[in-house]
Amino acid sequence: MQKLKMHSADGVARNIEKIGELFPNAVTEVLRGGKVERAVDFDVLRQELSDVIVEGREERYQFTWPGKNEAKLRANLPISAALRPVDAESVGRDGTPGGFDSENLYIEGDNLEVLKLLRETYLGKVKMIYIDPPYNTGGDFIYNDKFAAEKGEYMANSGQFDAEGNRMEKNLESNGRFHSDWCSMIYPRLKVAKDLLADDGVIFISIDDNEISNTRKICDEIFGEANFVSCITWQKIHSTKNDAKYFSENHEYAVIYAKAIATIGLNLLPRTEEMDRRYQNPDNDPRGNWQSGDLVASGERSNGHYIVTSPQTGKTFDVPQGKHWVYSQENLMAMIADNRIWFGESGNSFPRKKRFLTEVQHGKTPNTLWLSDEVGHNQTASREVKALFDNKKFFDFPKPVSYIKQMIQIATFSNDIVLDFFSGSATTAHAVMQLNAEDGGKRKFIMVQLPEACAENSEAYKAGYKNVCEIGKERIRRAGKKIKEESPLTTQDIDVGFRCLRLDTSNMKDVYYRPDELRQEDLFAAVDNVKEGRGPEDLLFQAMLELGAELSAKIETAEIAGKKVFNVADNYLLACFDMEVTDETVAAMAKMKPQYAVLRDNSMKSDSVAVNFEQIFKTYSPDTTLRVL
Repeated sequence: MQKLKMHSADGVARNIEKIGELFPNAVTEVLRGGKVERAVDFDVLRQELSDVIVEGREERYQFTWPGKNEAKLRANLPISAALRPVDAESVGRDGTPGGFDSENLYIEGDNLEVLKLLRETYLGKVKMIYIDPPYNTGGDFIYNDKFAAEKGEYMANSGQFDAEGNRMEKNLESNGRFHSDWCSMIYPRLKVAKDLLADDGVIFISIDDNEISNTRKICDEIFGEANFVSCITWQKIHSTKNDAKYFSENHEYAVIYAKAIATIGLNLLPRTEEMDRRYQNPDNDPRGNWQSGDLVASGERSNGHYIVTSPQTGKTFDVPQGKHWVYSQENLMAMIADNRIWFGESGNSFPRKKRFLTEVQHGKTPNTLWLSDEVGHNQTASREVKALFDNKKFFDFPKPVSYIKQMIQIATFSNDIVLDFFSGSATTAHAVMQLNAEDGGKRKFIMVQLPEACAENSEAYKAGYKNVCEIGKERIRRAGKKIKEESPLTTQDIDVGFRCLRLDTSNMKDVYYRPDELRQEDLFAAVDNVKEGRGPEDLLFQAMLELGAELSAKIETAEIAGKKVFNVADNYLLACFDMEVTDETVAAMAKMKPQYAVLRDNSMKSDSVAVNFEQIFKTYSPDTTLRVL
């Protein structure tokens, strides 16, 4: 029982709580006067509010490693980059090659950079994140994030390979920073990803024993220890490995955290036929099938001492020694009168409560042990991928579709967005499409994958796939086709396509020079601030990101006064990137009353058009926000 405080609210405690909501990693524990108290770690808070590395040290309870401040800084640093549409690699929602009407996304590039680009547009919109990052087993690859502050080093430290093609490197156990490098890799990605999660969103992270403890500590810091939901243990191998050195490692984990655990509402899993078979109707009760349950429990006779009599035979029953009836005498008598107590077919058996199938919860609560018989195992997953690729093995350790699908069943509803920024073999995309086909949902996926090169001696390379992205995209194409073929009458409206986007440098030229660096030829180059080779679609997607239009939004085009105008999300955004734009085009756009209107800075046909641009919109659509590139 809590006592009245008998004093005014503690302002410091309240402020610490508010800081903890924004920066859970900045709240720690300190020892004061022999008592442990919550306090603000001001070094951490300063780092969160700084754009340079902040040094500081004080004895406290904390989790740290060499390079942690650098990892925090990487999470907060802005980038200058763009996501460029790749029509030829895209697939229409009905499976048409080259179609661009899908609401799903497949993005090629470094996931940290991509997450930063998505952060504002998808802030708080992603219901579920699933990732299967490198497990740091000593032989797998991790992202080689080398901190670079010098301008011009973006391409060597972004979503593209460097000049030598060494974007990823093996993290060998002989490396003195074996765990530190892994922590520095995963930390900024999780930190940025948290911003994308909806308030009632959750993240599932597949991991094994190599980094499970560090994963938990990092997530406790980023999401808050109170937002830990559960840890699933998955039986990944069906049979025992008798050649194992000590124990046959048959499991791995999926760690689950919430953005705000008080707001989440996880779904029940569907009931199984086996669960329903337990319900019978031996007495032909009109309320339907039922199964019986105990009426006694261990402990003192909290409901008093009374005798229960069978209405069929008059036989009496008392609770056994050390037990008690779970209902009061009044309630139990009412249940007997309502034929809710079963005394057996003869009427002489010890009474039990009838639990009707129609009254039980319509589903089952997920447990933390997921067996291979229920959700598949490693061999299941390998067979699924091989079946799609003519019995060729392209991935060593994919996840089963049923395993990821069950996570999506628990965490999402019909129209939610599912993000996987370690897409790999694209199992998550396959699982989203499969679940949509089964329950009629309209969930959308966002897959992000670095174009990691396939080894030249691999089956994938020999089959013509140069990198992991090429395999992942083809897996989605083939899986979508298979899903529609298996259920042609119910899957025609299922979105089995994706818009392909590729991370690249900014579409805009670098026009920010110091006076002593500016040359005469730069003055002429600055007339057009768009890089050579960048088209209107490239500029459109950069504008969409900056103005909060989802990259999956409907895009229509129209010709107005001879100029191409993009209409995004039914007048949310109108954009024209052609040159020689006239008042006629501007007025037509203004009359459509968009929320945003975008043109190139130097696209006006004359100075008078540039002057009239704002005035025309003030006349026809004063609420439109105007932007120029």
